[in-house]
Amino acid sequence: MPIAPTPPTLSAVISLLDDWYPPATADEWDAVGLVWGEPSQPVSKVLLAVDPTLPVAEEAAAWGADLVVVHHPLFLKGVHGFAPTTPKGRTLSTLVSARCALLTAHTNADQALGGVSESLALALGLSSLRPLVPGLTPDVGTGRAGTVEQTTLGAFAESVAAALPATAAGIRVAGDLDRPVSSVALCGGAGDFLLDQVTAYDVYVTSDLRHHPASEFCEKGGALIDIPHWAAEWTWLPVLARRLREAFGDTVETRVSEIVTDPWTKRIVNN
Repeated sequence: MPIAPTPPTLSAVISLLDDWYPPATADEWDAVGLVWGEPSQPVSKVLLAVDPTLPVAEEAAAWGADLVVVHHPLFLKGVHGFAPTTPKGRTLSTLVSARCALLTAHTNADQALGGVSESLALALGLSSLRPLVPGLTPDVGTGRAGTVEQTTLGAFAESVAAALPATAAGIRVAGDLDRPVSSVALCGGAGDFLLDQVTAYDVYVTSDLRHHPASEFCEKGGALIDIPHWAAEWTWLPVLARRLREAFGDTVETRVSEIVTDPWTKRIVNN
């Protein structure tokens, strides 16, 4: 009888993720790394999600996951406990009861090769990628810039919408829809802090844009595509799933959660 392959330990998975997305590169305010789990426990099933919500924890428990890797932290600020009478406490209690570990890769995954912004850029069809703000090593840094085959803002926005998972919020476009587009800048997550650095590109794609910064950017001749925060960062999950399968082979099964954790549930357009 063939011997079943031995799954890696949690510590081995963490070590690999730390190589790909070094915790030291996370912003000072961030909370990344192992939230809960026994380092020696075997990991044969990994669920990937953007947000550590209760439905995601329940999906992990029902599937029998040994580890959930999320992008957003469960506890961004210090806590004195995680009683199941609170939303975050219920989430972690569900995972603890299922003996399922939880690990966060947040801002350390944003800048990295194979990280969030790069995954978004590839999902949107960009080529000749480079960081908007270079990091300390080649090809690592904040955001991404690249090119697409010559198109218009309207047509590119349609392709962006088609490339992202569906949400109630949809996407918003600012600028002349007939504007030529070939150079694209983007940032996964909330990226209006980069508006001053993307004026040379035909369009900037990011999330959570505010009224006044967006208006002033367009007054200066810019164009914007505002995409849902969750949808933008979800594009990283299939990339991470593939990397884990390549690293661990048949010893680890991966699943990308399709639970939409975007907070908006309906969009009403006034006529």
